[in-house]
Amino acid sequence: MKPILFANGLIFNDGFRFIGTIVVDNGRIQRVDAGRISLSTVDREAYDICDCEGRMVLPGVIDEHVHFRQPGLTEKGDLHSESLAAIAGGVTSYFDMPNTAPATTTIETWEQKNRMASEVSAANYAFFMGVTNSNIEHLLHADPTRIPGLKLFLGSSTGDMLVDDDSTIIRLFLEFKGVIACHAESERRIVENRQRLLEQYPDGIPLKLHHMLRSRQACVEASAHAIELARRTGARLHLLHVSTEDELALLSDAPLSENRISAETCPHYLYFDASSVETTGGLTKCNPAIKEDSDRRALLRALRDGRIDIVATDHAPHLLAQKQGNALTAASGMPSIQFALPLMLQLARNGNFTYESVVEKMCNNPARLYAIDRRGFIRPRYWADFAIIDPDADYTITNDDVISTCGWTPYAGQHLTFRVEQTWLNGRLAYDYRRTLPGNPAGPQSPFTGEQTALPIRFNPF
Repeated sequence: MKPILFANGLIFNDGFRFIGTIVVDNGRIQRVDAGRISLSTVDREAYDICDCEGRMVLPGVIDEHVHFRQPGLTEKGDLHSESLAAIAGGVTSYFDMPNTAPATTTIETWEQKNRMASEVSAANYAFFMGVTNSNIEHLLHADPTRIPGLKLFLGSSTGDMLVDDDSTIIRLFLEFKGVIACHAESERRIVENRQRLLEQYPDGIPLKLHHMLRSRQACVEASAHAIELARRTGARLHLLHVSTEDELALLSDAPLSENRISAETCPHYLYFDASSVETTGGLTKCNPAIKEDSDRRALLRALRDGRIDIVATDHAPHLLAQKQGNALTAASGMPSIQFALPLMLQLARNGNFTYESVVEKMCNNPARLYAIDRRGFIRPRYWADFAIIDPDADYTITNDDVISTCGWTPYAGQHLTFRVEQTWLNGRLAYDYRRTLPGNPAGPQSPFTGEQTALPIRFNPF
């Protein structure tokens, strides 16, 4: 294959933007040059050309928090279907969570997931291992160059991974040297809330009270406890899906490189408030619950001031039938990986933060936090993972656009002006929206080119 010249795009990377050109050869970035070039001067025998005029060129998104449902829950989605949705959203790498069936709590189950992904994944992949009250020995023998970290549930979840033994948590925090990603909700507080609400609503807790069942107090208490233990032990703690203004008061605005405690939020906490759970018929029901509009606005501010380090999706598809019910019976979680990057860019265009901040939170900082080997930035010798964005698209999301197996999105009806036009994975074109444009002389084609070659993500040990 000839080297590929990505010419005259508006490149966003590492806090900067500039018109420039990228040369890719053998899957890796060879050069990044500022300045516009004339394509008429390029030797077409020496280069393949990708004309990026009028387009934004971003590093491929690294989604550190997804639930792709395989093994055991594949009626909702699997590693193939959901990774296709990922690359359609400009996501070139993902970290899958351990609460599958069986749960990923041993070296054996973790290896099984890697084998499956090597056969079917359309995007680069890595898998968290899950903490239980009794599997610390397994976890301490995991290969630190192949796992992003450990997932710790301080609230009940699928897969019997609730950890409620402080001695286990303290040992984990003392002995594990990598990232401990924490779902922080107080199980004690959730149980108390459930008992109180069932006394008032014996026939079932209404959907609209989901944020009272999985309350802000549950989040704040668990986050505060995890932070206190991390500070005491020096652990590398990462709080997942922060949902409340109260938790933000516990976090520092220090740069990620100077802070042992970091935090993530998700697009649904930035677009919706608690009332949406009822108005969407449960489509935005998730754990932790979406809170009040004041929390939404506080999270947007925290993305500006640095208290939130990463935006990930918590992509968690369910069939529509599984989303029916009340606050106890309707499934929690929603698909979002296909639209997260355009949604975040739209928030930037609306003045909430900068485009550079979107790139930092979705591309650069995941690579920094997890010490990912040569991904997350547009730099020489790095893997050529790119999202090429049309900033002047004009469309409304519909369920017909959805690639995930579940076939729906809570963002249906959302108007966007950003579209992922192409996704390049390890130097190969993996997704090309333009292949399906009306009037294509070749006729309708799949936007997935079949050229992608996914790789396991590698990490530089801490």
